[in-house]
Amino acid sequence: MVLGLPIGQHVQLIAKIDDDLVIRSYTPVSSDDDHGFVDFVIKVYFKNVHPKFPDGGKMTQYLESLKLGDTLTFRGPSGRIQYTGPGTFAVKKLRKDPPIIYKASKVNLIAGGVGITPILQLIRHAVKDSNDKTKMALLFANQTERDILLRDELEDVAKKFPGRFKFWYTLDKAEEGWQYSQGFINEDMIKEHLYPATSDTLTLMCGPPPMIKFACMPNLEKLGHDPDRCIAY
Repeated sequence: MVLGLPIGQHVQLIAKIDDDLVIRSYTPVSSDDDHGFVDFVIKVYFKNVHPKFPDGGKMTQYLESLKLGDTLTFRGPSGRIQYTGPGTFAVKKLRKDPPIIYKASKVNLIAGGVGITPILQLIRHAVKDSNDKTKMALLFANQTERDILLRDELEDVAKKFPGRFKFWYTLDKAEEGWQYSQGFINEDMIKEHLYPATSDTLTLMCGPPPMIKFACMPNLEKLGHDPDRCIAY
């Protein structure tokens, strides 16, 4: 059995926690080549760790507490973006709208924190298809070096497919000797590490809304990227 989830789509996990029905969206990092299981990468937000969120994450702590044999309700697929083939994306502006088809030979990927999961789903799918020649460049923002999820896999993909995928990191707080960028995503990072604006370049973003609204979109537009070809998950 396989999940059958289109690339670019996500599922909703549903659980009753402390008498509340809690629904959260997650993107698997496994594919339909994997039979009988599905993999998620989920960051657990524990109680009393972050002062702004003293209760932690309801769903993530619940998932962390599950034992072998426990069950969970899935709903889906959901999402506005679907990767339908080499360099081809079907994107809905609103969920009930008909999809608009975008074609791209180069795809810029901007991720913040756990926003890397749908990005990795796309990267994995594209590089395993020998007929897919789409080039991808990733700019990945995190708070600290310890927060970089899936780092080993991203760097392994870049080594195995140097002509297809490249990456760059930026951290809010970097220790001495850090070889990548420090600070919020800015115009220079985008200019130096992502593909330039052309008619066949597409930019996909996934991360906190303030990152997309204040760091990504204004700087992409300054560099001539068409806002209609800069799409947030």
